[in-house]
Parts: sequence; structure tokens; C-alpha cells
Amino acid sequence: MRILHVLDHSIPLHSGYTFRTLAILREQRKLGWQTFHVTSPKHTATRDSEETVDGWHFYRTLVPAGGKKLPGFGEIELMRQFERRVRAVAEMVEPHVIHAHSPVLDAIPALRVGKELGIPVVYEVRAFWEDAAVDHGTTTEGSLRYRLSQRMETYALRRAAHVFTICEGLRGDIVGRGIAPDKVTVIPNAVDIEKFEPGGSPDEALKAELGLGGSTVVGFIGSFYAYEGLDLLLSALPGLLAQRADVRVLLVGGGPQDEALKAQARSLGVADKVVFTGRVPHQQVQRYYDLVDVLAYPRHSMRLTELVTPLKPLEAMAQGRLLVASDVGGHKELIRDGETGKLFRAGSADALAQAVLELLAQRERWPALRSAGRRFVERERHWAGSVARYRPDYERLASRVAIDA
Repeated sequence: MRILHVLDHSIPLHSGYTFRTLAILREQRKLGWQTFHVTSPKHTATRDSEETVDGWHFYRTLVPAGGKKLPGFGEIELMRQFERRVRAVAEMVEPHVIHAHSPVLDAIPALRVGKELGIPVVYEVRAFWEDAAVDHGTTTEGSLRYRLSQRMETYALRRAAHVFTICEGLRGDIVGRGIAPDKVTVIPNAVDIEKFEPGGSPDEALKAELGLGGSTVVGFIGSFYAYEGLDLLLSALPGLLAQRADVRVLLVGGGPQDEALKAQARSLGVADKVVFTGRVPHQQVQRYYDLVDVLAYPRHSMRLTELVTPLKPLEAMAQGRLLVASDVGGHKELIRDGETGKLFRAGSADALAQAVLELLAQRERWPALRSAGRRFVERERHWAGSVARYRPDYERLASRVAIDA
């Protein structure tokens, strides 16, 4: 079976999106399927029309230099360019199924190509475009742009031959838009168990270099988006320090909120208690995980976080890490409060501080928490099991094409 994956972006860029994509591709190849990959004009990490990265071949969609766009027509032109590229690649590789991944700007070009060439198109929703746009500040919930984005999503969902999504929260929203429940399959986020071992000992030299020697470290490793709630973690720090003067916050990564978070730390008078490392090479990330005593995932409550399950807590549980997380819907779908981690009331700095303090005070519970988290991902959230869920719908659609031919 040949599958053409239509993607927003890919490696060598590092993101939760690219990590999920690679996991899907690896497991699909293990199942004996051929996978082909084309990225949208939003992938700007190369000026070559084709590129091989770590053994994976990608067809790129290049944006003409110097092209002028009328206001508001950027997305339309992007989709036109992407449609032309997807058509060219589809005609070349002749897939049995075209698999479009979020955002909807990828799905609509794929649907047009699929209709023209007689190839079934499936649409995988990892998040809704309108909700991501709210967090990035390009629109507001309920605005005309937001409503139009919702309509585009619903348009694509109704026309896809099948819909995949990453969690039950998103599935419920999709079904609520009038999509038949049997047309929607959850392919949950997962981890490669064999790539994660229970956390190792901290590198004392690195710890000293960062000024964390003798400290209890509460950390976050990832991208600094507003919805991650890192501002809440900083707001909780004075309360933590009042009870545990040895606590320090370690923030590894970067993103749109980087400067705002540094300014907040200064305004709270805790800048000397917060370590910003910036982005670190992917192969070095484990060293920083090993410095952290408690991982914090303080996501704010909004549509995006209530509906979407993240990858990072799963990776933490696979490593047997201690974690606290806000009680947004995406976290509650992953974390069993008091069993695999500790949940606190979203939006409350006091509740976050209390959750961390309680966890630090209950050392006798740490081995059970760590073991339960590891068992959860081993049993329920491994990629081989998740990706196997594609098979029935892929095979049904591919056989329909064979019959029609």
C-alpha cells in the first residue's frame, strides 16, 4: 500500500508535530506500507524541491521569491501553490491513499487533488487551525476570521473519506460538527518505549554550570507558547520559595513567550531563581531532563488545551518522571491524578505551588508514581499500537479504489 502524507512541516525542524509524524512513518513502514511525504510552503527550512533528512525523503513546496500578496490572500495563495505540488507528487507516486495532516490549509489542497485524481483522502486533525491562531494572536475567538476558519475545518471534515484525530476531546468536537461517529478514528499520541529509560542521575557538572547545585529543580522542557502556562509557573515561584527556599525553576527551550517570561521573572524579583537555557541540541535534551526533580505542565484552560492531548507528559511518564499538570481536558485524558501524576486547578498559581509542595513532601510515594506512569505508556500509549489503528480504514479505502479501477 502506498500512502502520500501531506504535511505542514517536517524534520529537520523539531516540534511535537514532526516527532509525531516520524513515529507514524516509522511504524507504517514496519507494517510494510510505502510512505511518501510532501510539505507545505510553510516549511521554509530549505530551498531545494526535494530533500533527504535522516534517511527520510521529502518533496518540498517552494515559494517564489518576491511574490506580492494582496492583504488577506496569503492563505489562498499558499493553498494554490500547495495544491499544484501535491498534484505533481501524487501523479508521480500514484498513492492508494492521500493522508492530509493538520492544519486545514493542507487538507483542502489534498481534497482537491484527490477528487481530481480519484484518490481517497483522509484528514488527520491534530488541532483546529482556528484555536491555534487564537493562541498565536492572529485572531480572536468568535471573530469573523475565527468563524471562517471553523467553516473551513468543517468543510474539510465533511469531504474527507475518513477522519483521524489524536484524542477523544477532538473526536467529540468533530462528531459535534455533524460527522458520523464511525467516520472518526482516534490515533492517540504515544511514545517509542524502547527510546525511553527511567530517568538517570543528574550530571553534577552541568547542574553546577547552570547554578543549580544543591537545588530542588522544577522544570519545563519544550516550546514557550502562551497556552503552556509558563507564566503561571513563574507566578507560583514566590509561594514555593516561601516554603522551600531551595527550589529553582529550569526552563529549557524557547519560543514566542521567551522575552515576556524573562521580563516576568524580573518583575517578580525571582530572576536569580529561574534558569533559561535557550534551545539545546536534541541529543542533549536527556541531560537536562535528568536535572529536574518535578516536571511542570501548567497549561491554561482554553479550547486548544481542553481538546488536545500533548506529547510531553507521555514522554515524562515513559521516563518514570514525577510531574504536576493543570487539570485541562487534554491532561485529564492522559494523567490519572494521584496515580501517574498530580493534577491541579488550571489557572491557579496557588494550586500549582501547593501541588509541587505536596509532591516534594511525599517522597515515599515517588516510586509508585514513577512505576505507574511507565506502566501506563507501556500498556496503552506505544506507537505500534496507535499506528495499527490506521489499518482497517486504509485497507477499506484502498480496496474501494481497486474495485473502482
